[in-house]
Amino acid sequence: MRSAARLLTAAAMALLPVAASAQEAAAPAADPAAGLSEWAKVYEVFSHPRCANCHVEDNRPRWSGAHYGVTRVHAFNVQGGNDGSGFGNPGLHCTTCHFDRNSSVLHGPPGVAGWHLAPPEMVWFGKSSAEICAQIKDPERNGNRSLEEVAIHVRDDALVGWGWNPGPGREPAPGSAQATYEALVRWAAAGAPCP
Repeated sequence: MRSAARLLTAAAMALLPVAASAQEAAAPAADPAAGLSEWAKVYEVFSHPRCANCHVEDNRPRWSGAHYGVTRVHAFNVQGGNDGSGFGNPGLHCTTCHFDRNSSVLHGPPGVAGWHLAPPEMVWFGKSSAEICAQIKDPERNGNRSLEEVAIHVRDDALVGWGWNPGPGREPAPGSAQATYEALVRWAAAGAPCP
């Protein structure tokens, strides 16, 4: 009986490396080249004026893009507000001009419910691909989100979605919210490499 138990134990131990190898083979390996290709798609969106203009370091949104000619600070001394909310200064909240939908007038005020600047830790305007990539991966600078939650936020948030439907006379962000979500998911699955 004892020899049979020893034989079974030895056989089980011999199979452990095979089982571990099978599990390792089933787990997808990080693919930096594929990940960087997906990140390039994400960066094209995040650095686009529809997104970056409100992801600013100095609390002052920008007007930029091909139809503006040169980049300008938003007129009327518009700022995100001293309280850190991004909704504007007392007496001149973003929603004073930016309503819950785009103006139908060419270059009129764009809008979606809850219009506001991104939090100060989410700066993209004028940042490199490597800087934005590192920020997106850092929960202290991405709204305390996992990469999966970042992807879902990009796909499902109405204000983020505005970037692909910016109103008359404005160039939309490249692709779509769904395509950007999918690129973020593939980037994360490939190990979330940064340039």
